Amino acid sequence: MPLVQITQPYYQVIDTFDFAEARQNILTSSKALFALKAFNENDVICHFTIAEIFKSPTYLTIQKGVDEHIMIAPTNLQLTNHSCNPNVLFDTDKLQFICIRKINVGDELCFFYPATEWDISQPFECLCNADNCLKTIQGAKYLSKEILSKYRLTSFIQSMIQQYH
Repeated sequence: MPLVQITQPYYQVIDTFDFAEARQNILTSSKALFALKAFNENDVICHFTIAEIFKSPTYLTIQKGVDEHIMIAPTNLQLTNHSCNPNVLFDTDKLQFICIRKINVGDELCFFYPATEWDISQPFECLCNADNCLKTIQGAKYLSKEILSKYRLTSFIQSMIQQYH
């Protein structure tokens, strides 16, 4: 497979889709999705479907309701990594993968995990290096209304904020 160098590090293309390619970092083995097309804010990048519904969150699910965590298809969308400066959102009402700020060809597709997750099953230390990086990602439940107001959120997360914040 061909190697793709963006800046550093080196990536190997592992799969190609209509709008993106999946790449694997050859040093860390981490995987990510990179845009093959440019998108503008509010463009629908693609639609997705619900492949399976779980009552509890897993590493690969997206929260749609209090006890509704969905596994989505196409599964390549599961390679969308977190960033505190996201460029996409999973709209769980319309089942659309949406561009929320301009995306250029070659940009990594990233979303803000708390935009869909109230309480993440596996909290982690964020390494996105964005100027607004929150450092620890646990879910929207742990963030202030002020911080959350800076992000585009699913209707489920918005309803949880109204109920609990």
